[in-house]
Amino acid sequence: MSNTDFRSPEDVVRGETFVKEGFVIGQVENRAALDQLRNLLVDAACRKLNLPPAEDPAAWLDTIGERVDGDRINVFRLAVIAALNEAPWARLAYFNLARAALESLVGNELCMQRRINLSIQIPGDTSSLLALHSDTWSGDSAFEVVLWIPFTDCFGTKAMYLAQPAVTAELQAQLHIYEAGGSEAAFRAVEDRVTWIEIEYGQFLLFNQNLPHGNRVNRETTTRWSANCRFKGVFTPYADKKLGEFFEPITLRPASCLGLAYELPEGFDE
Repeated sequence: MSNTDFRSPEDVVRGETFVKEGFVIGQVENRAALDQLRNLLVDAACRKLNLPPAEDPAAWLDTIGERVDGDRINVFRLAVIAALNEAPWARLAYFNLARAALESLVGNELCMQRRINLSIQIPGDTSSLLALHSDTWSGDSAFEVVLWIPFTDCFGTKAMYLAQPAVTAELQAQLHIYEAGGSEAAFRAVEDRVTWIEIEYGQFLLFNQNLPHGNRVNRETTTRWSANCRFKGVFTPYADKKLGEFFEPITLRPASCLGLAYELPEGFDE
């Protein structure tokens, strides 16, 4: 059996980092697509609030908490998500933000979540919290990765956190202990060892969604806007979220299409 690694040196380094750390951060591969997506969000938000177009998209997103309070933020967020997913070009633009990295880590025959999700976390808001969880604990396939895109700079409590592999292994071995206290008790057990993801606009995050992650109350002075979308290999196992329902093939290759459509000749005596 050959021990030759057919991957490029860049793919080897990226893969080793992803396995060891549970995530990779890189510069987006198409900055024009990122700016176009941000402009879409800002324009949709301005229309929802009956405001004129924003002159400075970055500052406008950071200060959305001055225009929308916690009681209205979820209704507002859903309206912006609808506009994002109604744009026929948005999913391709999103994929192009990290196409090479996804092919390196996941494969070149991919399926993509049919809808892009959006998080808006204004300072002090307690209604937009995502408790510590692993996506696989609630029915996602262990073969999925998440492409997470910040539309504002994320740092401190404005960011998300992730339990890296070594912490996750310990937590999962003892998870039953925290059943009564729920996810908050589990978070408290690893609070001082989770990794807070510091990431700037213009970068992407790919993370292993099998690892526990979440967010806390944003104690910074500006708002987090971030999108997330799941990707997996078309031919890897699915869990509760099925192909054609939750996922859609996006880079199926001709040989696979031919193989899936092929039928052996019939009518011969056995």
